[in-house]
Amino acid sequence: MALPAYRHLLRAIRTAFQDDHALQRAARASTRRAFAASRALAPDSPEARSGVAHAQEVARVLRENVVQGQRAGDVYRLRIHPGIERGDNDTVKNPNTSATAPRVKCCSER
Repeated sequence: MALPAYRHLLRAIRTAFQDDHALQRAARASTRRAFAASRALAPDSPEARSGVAHAQEVARVLRENVVQGQRAGDVYRLRIHPGIERGDNDTVKNPNTSATAPRVKCCSER
């Protein structure tokens, strides 16, 4: 269970940071350290399961939400790969009121 999650995370790192070799090395080293620290855990333990779930979530975020940009003169060119989650700006304009906390007056409004 941990080995597929580890490989999945490494693939997501390779995709998200495709041309940034220094960042790829740093992310792989951090992943390796995190998995090595959990190596002694029993595969059925809750800590191991939560670690695998965390690795899968990080891989998903890297694959779907991380876009790198490169400076080309005065503009930045974005490297958007096919796995990037895309939304439209119309949904951003409509706030989801059920997910927001109730508004609390600040001290100047009391």
